[in-house]
Amino acid sequence: MRVGFVSLIGRPNAGKSTLLNRVVGTKLAIVSDKPQTTRNRILAVRNYVGDPAAQVIFVDTPGIHRPLHRMNVRMVGMALESIGDVDLIGLVRDATDSVGAGDRFVLRSLAEARVPVILVLNKIDRIAKTRLLPIIDWYRRQREFAAIVPVSALTGDGVEILEREIIGQLPEGEPRYPDDFLTDQPERVLAAETVREKVLQHTHAELPFTTAVIVDMFDDETQPGLLRLYCSILVERASQKPIVIGHGGALVRQIGTEARQDLERFFGTRVYLDLQVKVRPEWRENDRILDQAGVAPKTRA
Repeated sequence: MRVGFVSLIGRPNAGKSTLLNRVVGTKLAIVSDKPQTTRNRILAVRNYVGDPAAQVIFVDTPGIHRPLHRMNVRMVGMALESIGDVDLIGLVRDATDSVGAGDRFVLRSLAEARVPVILVLNKIDRIAKTRLLPIIDWYRRQREFAAIVPVSALTGDGVEILEREIIGQLPEGEPRYPDDFLTDQPERVLAAETVREKVLQHTHAELPFTTAVIVDMFDDETQPGLLRLYCSILVERASQKPIVIGHGGALVRQIGTEARQDLERFFGTRVYLDLQVKVRPEWRENDRILDQAGVAPKTRA
């Protein structure tokens, strides 16, 4: 049996979370068209039955970018730390983007990686295949890759090929997790991220970077068959609060309705969801709030 940890790294908005959700077969990581959507390290396990059988432990990471706030320092730190803690690296790259300084920075971060690296060219459903050739040629000149696999995480095109390449690179070993283990994400974090996804979907471009969701109460014991969630949507400026609330509270109600429906499907129970919008200036520099939001601190110097 082949067993190993596979870190998905890359620049923001490369489609790492969409790919994670695709390979594990359920929605664990929130997705949006906004950069820096993923703020947490997400571990998810996929068991494969075949010859060989395999247990692949995928690690989704925040996009690697130039950090401007304490929150971003933590995010980039999580991504870079994962490079040395896994058996294989999947470098996920948006094939529709031109090559730039961000690509060079990510490759420099991989310079000392002692494990195989697979280049995953994502979003091929949005680009002519002839445009892939210059990107592949450029990356081949930069370093050696165990494989280069074009995929569409959205449609699933090429994903089975990628999975076979991943399994073929992993060492033999015993399973690290039980068959029914899916993720290490706490339920509170999953709930908060579901709400934040809806905020991202319904607000303007300036809000994604300045918005967080904190679960103030997670109660699944008081009333059987009912999960009671009380959450705070944090913004940095008073002028942003009415944007999230909407006219007469219409937008925050829509956010709550859509989040509640997703949460009921995921947890398999009825959900009562209470949302409050609060102003917390400079929360991205506040360690206590970052801890509550699940943005793990950088643990390695």
